[in-house]
Amino acid sequence: MTNNYIPNPGLEKKLNIISVVVSIVVLILVGVMRQVKINLGINFSFLPPVHALLNTGAAISLVMAYNHIRNKNIEAHKKAIFAAMTFSALFLVCYVLYHFTTEETRYCGEGAMRGVYFFFLISHIVLAAISLPFILITFSRGISYQFEKHKKMARFVFPVWLYVAVTGPICYLLLYPCYS
Repeated sequence: MTNNYIPNPGLEKKLNIISVVVSIVVLILVGVMRQVKINLGINFSFLPPVHALLNTGAAISLVMAYNHIRNKNIEAHKKAIFAAMTFSALFLVCYVLYHFTTEETRYCGEGAMRGVYFFFLISHIVLAAISLPFILITFSRGISYQFEKHKKMARFVFPVWLYVAVTGPICYLLLYPCYS
C-alpha cells in the first residue's frame, strides 16, 4: 500500500447504501422472474451459454485478481476486480433478461447426476444470493481505499464469489443436454 491511497470513509458509506439498494432490487427481480414472463418479441434462448462464458470470465478475473494482490500489484488487482465485476454485472443482466422472457429449462437427467446437478444448482443459487451484498460492500471498501476493512471481508467473500462463478458454468454444462 502506497501513500497515494487516502482512505475515503464518506465514499464507502455512500457506496454501501447503493450496494444494499442494488442487492435488494436484484433479489426482488430474481424472486419474481420465474413467475412473470414478458414478451419482448425476441428469442433469448441463446443466452445460457453466454451466462456460462460470463461466469467463466468472472472466475478467471477473480483468480487473476487474487494472484495480483498476492504479488502486491494493486493496480493490476484493481483492473482484474473491475473485470470480474463487469463480467458478473453483465451475467446478472443477461440472466434476469433470460428468465423474464424464456420458459425455464428443467433438468432431464436421472440417477446420481440428478443429485449432483441439484447440489451444484442449490448451493450456487443460495451462495449467489447471500454473497451479492457482501461482494458489493467489499468492492466499495476497496475503491474507497479502506484497505484493512476490504482485506478482512475479501478473505471470506473471494472464495464464495469464486465458487459461484465456477458452479454457474458447471450447472450450465450439466443442464446442456436438457435444452431443446
